[in-house]
Amino acid sequence: MASAVEQLKEHLAEIADLRRASAVLGWDQQTYMPPGGGKHRAQQLATLSRIVHERFTSETTLRLLDAAEPEVAALPETDDDRCLVRIVRMDYERARRLPNDFVANRARDAAISNQVWREARRANDFASFRPHLAKMVDYARQTAEYYGYQEHPYDALLDDYDRGLTTAEVRRIFDVLRPAQVELLRAIRERPEPRTDFLYRDYPEAAQAEFSLAVAADFGYDLSRGRLDVSPHPFATSFGRDDVRITTRYDRHFLPQAVFAVFHETGHALYEQNVSPTLDRTPLARGCSNVVHESQSRLWENVIGRSESFWRIYFPRLRERFPAALADVSAEEFYRAVNRVQPSLIRVEADEVTYNLHIMLRFELEVALIEGALDVAELPEAWAARMKEYVGIVPPDDRDGVLQDTHWSSGSIGYFPTYALGNVLAAQVYATALEQRPEIGPALAEGEFAPLLDWLRERIYHHGRKFLPQELVRQATGRALEPGPYLAYLRRKFGALYGL
Repeated sequence: MASAVEQLKEHLAEIADLRRASAVLGWDQQTYMPPGGGKHRAQQLATLSRIVHERFTSETTLRLLDAAEPEVAALPETDDDRCLVRIVRMDYERARRLPNDFVANRARDAAISNQVWREARRANDFASFRPHLAKMVDYARQTAEYYGYQEHPYDALLDDYDRGLTTAEVRRIFDVLRPAQVELLRAIRERPEPRTDFLYRDYPEAAQAEFSLAVAADFGYDLSRGRLDVSPHPFATSFGRDDVRITTRYDRHFLPQAVFAVFHETGHALYEQNVSPTLDRTPLARGCSNVVHESQSRLWENVIGRSESFWRIYFPRLRERFPAALADVSAEEFYRAVNRVQPSLIRVEADEVTYNLHIMLRFELEVALIEGALDVAELPEAWAARMKEYVGIVPPDDRDGVLQDTHWSSGSIGYFPTYALGNVLAAQVYATALEQRPEIGPALAEGEFAPLLDWLRERIYHHGRKFLPQELVRQATGRALEPGPYLAYLRRKFGALYGL
């Protein structure tokens, strides 16, 4: 007879399969589903969400957990089975607080809301999306109440994305970052801007895709276990370590949009493709948390993909793809252009100095919505006011303002802070990697990414969700998350770029 742990794994494996089937439907909704399929897709996702939740929060799960815990108690703390039982117990205790009907209804309405958002953004029509967004905010408030919290309802939502993260901790780190980044921005704005006219020339989409995918493969993205598609908002999704997909969106007359989105999503994909195969079909077979995940997307997109050494090697290859558009451009000019600091309307196109300001804006609006201090109807005006205060520009319409992100349409409230914290962790992880493996720096200068990927695989990717986020960060870097390395990275890089 199979042990209790093996029985638990068999039970969880079927649930994992159902989750992945749901993820396939979600990916298809964003990529190939015809517009008329939204209603049926919403119901399909609702049904799968209900089944997954019912199975995971069932008495069977509880019985198997209770039986498995004594079996693993004497194992080392880092043993896969002991970590599995520990994390699943935490997941179970949290998930069982949500009623089955609530989970199904939320999934259905989120799918509908996302479909409405896509049309609303295209038509610049916030009014049509507003009632759906109000419903998503209400679901978030109910979720917080079901979960419970000690200090702030937003804490309960953050916990879905980075277990143990609190509103107070986010504010503490943002309070350090905000003045430092505003000061750096102010100094940069007084310096001459780099040339950027060539970024807006004609760049056929097929060639953009070819170049971007070639770089992704060089980073380590296994294209026999992944693919690139188009969606309104770039994302990565995993149906298992051997099927990890990414998307981007193209602008034929603005090269960086698609290219850096592919770099970003490749960072997510590298994480998922390199989780230990021993964790497959368990709740541990994915990234540890959103902060850790975003640290990887931002590391590969910015720390590597926007570095001077990277473009010294890859600009000649880019010019081979676009000889006419880049005929009068040097590698140095291109490097400076893609690192230009200029306040922008769109978060995903923001430079490294201003990006976190976009996140702080969204964080404050989310907290106000959850507290009830801000009504959904007031959101466009509040968005514009904070954009002016933080970034110095006002969106001309809602398409490039409050409608620009997909997250709220699907109820992902609590997600945004993880982007900024991911930036912070990316710098901390990278500094640690260079310190522990001095050969990584020279290898990157030669366009060799394997040493860095090997270190990340060993210290982060391989472990999946075996550890809590704060545990994994300490194991990987030797200390808790701190903003110092990130601010040092920004000052060093942009000080050199702008002669500060």
